[in-house]
Amino acid sequence: MQQTVDFISRCAAFFDDAVATASDDELFAQGYLRGHVDLAVGRLQLEDQPFSVSQIVLAVEDSLHSAIAAGELNDADAALVQQIWRHLSA
Repeated sequence: MQQTVDFISRCAAFFDDAVATASDDELFAQGYLRGHVDLAVGRLQLEDQPFSVSQIVLAVEDSLHSAIAAGELNDADAALVQQIWRHLSA
């Protein structure tokens, strides 16, 4: 469970730290991605069962896939969001 807590904290710190230096496009993509991460973690917490980093990653990837398929992002924004997510989830 500590690995999961560390992953969530690392994601939050990444988003928080980027505010001072990120471009407008990066801030948009990071804010958008943060929403998907927070939603995934919140849904897993509602199940009131322990969950893992891999479950968070899968939930975020499913959420992003659905959102992109629904046309929520243009191609450039989708690519940037996916690039940031690959960095965070590596």
